[in-house]
Amino acid sequence: MSSRIADTATGRAADDSGSVVVLDGRGLMVADVVRLAESTAKPVPGTDGMKRVESSWNAAREIASWGRVYGRSTGVGANRNESVPTEAASDHGLRLLRSHAGAIGEELPAREVRAMLAVRANQLLAGGAGLRPTVVTALCEALETGAYPKVNEFGSVGTGDIAALAQMGLALAGEHPWQGTGAAPAPQPLDNNDALALISSNALTLGQSALALHELRGLIAATQVVAALSLMAVDGSYEAYALPVHEARRHAGSYAVAERMRLILGAPDRPTPPLGRIQDPYGFRCVPQIHGPAHDAADALENVLTVEINAAAENPLISPDDMAAYHHGGFYLAQLALSLDHFRLATTQAARLSTSRLSTLNEPAFTRLRPFLADGEPASSGVMILEYAAGAALGDLRAFSAPASLGHAVLSRGVEEQASFASLAARQTLRACEAYRLVVGCELVAAIRALRQRDMRLDVELPVGRAFELADSVLDAELADRPLTDDVTAAAGLLDRFTELWSGLGAGSGTAVEGQGVVRGTV
Repeated sequence: MSSRIADTATGRAADDSGSVVVLDGRGLMVADVVRLAESTAKPVPGTDGMKRVESSWNAAREIASWGRVYGRSTGVGANRNESVPTEAASDHGLRLLRSHAGAIGEELPAREVRAMLAVRANQLLAGGAGLRPTVVTALCEALETGAYPKVNEFGSVGTGDIAALAQMGLALAGEHPWQGTGAAPAPQPLDNNDALALISSNALTLGQSALALHELRGLIAATQVVAALSLMAVDGSYEAYALPVHEARRHAGSYAVAERMRLILGAPDRPTPPLGRIQDPYGFRCVPQIHGPAHDAADALENVLTVEINAAAENPLISPDDMAAYHHGGFYLAQLALSLDHFRLATTQAARLSTSRLSTLNEPAFTRLRPFLADGEPASSGVMILEYAAGAALGDLRAFSAPASLGHAVLSRGVEEQASFASLAARQTLRACEAYRLVVGCELVAAIRALRQRDMRLDVELPVGRAFELADSVLDAELADRPLTDDVTAAAGLLDRFTELWSGLGAGSGTAVEGQGVVRGTV
């Protein structure tokens, strides 16, 4: 690994090869996990963290030499009362890894496995596992070179990703395949003091959750930009985002969303009510009240993840300070399962609001255009099919939003009689990303089409104007009836650029004006 200057206080380091994340078991953030998973940063173990790993490794071996320690001197699960004879101890670790490396289903993509490696390395540096230090450096080496073990999808019920991590463990021991373009780390001599310490974690679930949170949070932000475009297309009012409305009912998320909408639109804090209709449909009027809870849920989920990815949650927990091995249930992910379920439900609400705006865009009473934004040909269907397509994708979102935490399992001869199913919640949240993206992509296609047909020119000094300019340069302008599959695909791909627009809001984003920030053409 290349020479680096580590800053354990900030979790960052500098070198000559690009961005680096310092893993210290204390300050890893969700964004750091994403960077490591996507190979846009390289890891380096922090000095203090490695000292903790060394201390717990030495303590664990001493404790196991004179006491009964689960998984080291005993079996696991319902075999917890079976002692491992001293003469069999050297083989016990590998036998445990081999027997537990039974994950099934599809092979996971590289980024999900890399997220697991990053989380597990950082957790080990928290110093509670009692695992040999060279495992940490091997995991960091794999993250740096691009090698990752073959890992299958199913094997966890939210009480430890033992099957996936056992596959990782066998790969570290040289008995399971590595993938990727980089060189795999040298085989590790894992024994009875390493096996359970390595797999006693929810690192895969946590890594998948970090990836899902990062993507969906960005998409929810991008949806506000799309909502602003739709608002302009129907001559919507800014009143719903007025500062007095949200000062009067100051939920943190809703207040922040209203403020962002004013910035996106260039709206004043106290907008002048428009002429015409008294108030807009819910799809426009309730953006702060529906997007706000989604942002709050994202913040709550990130708080839970930040605790977990920096936690020494291994069972047993090795405490060098008092030379004890504490047996406990810290691996049980109730907080995460519930937070993921909450986040998906809130996200689905935001997607459902997008389909409401799409329906409004199809209505001549709001756009002053033909039904379904059709061209001039008799009985043309225009974007009619987008309502069906968005509704189908929303149906998947609703299915993915079913609470995984309602699951139940009794395992290992009744010894493990409860399960959080956080692992299922993480997979569902990942799967929700594409469905959500497609729903909002449908709205964006319709919004840009309506703005074009109305010959509206949005102020490019404002974020909403820059968003229109970007979409207008990418999306097909042909109005004749034709397949819209490619249009939605292109629009869905633009959402990440819209997230960047949203993230860049602040000073200089545009000056709020008393008008609507738009020059309207004739209809």
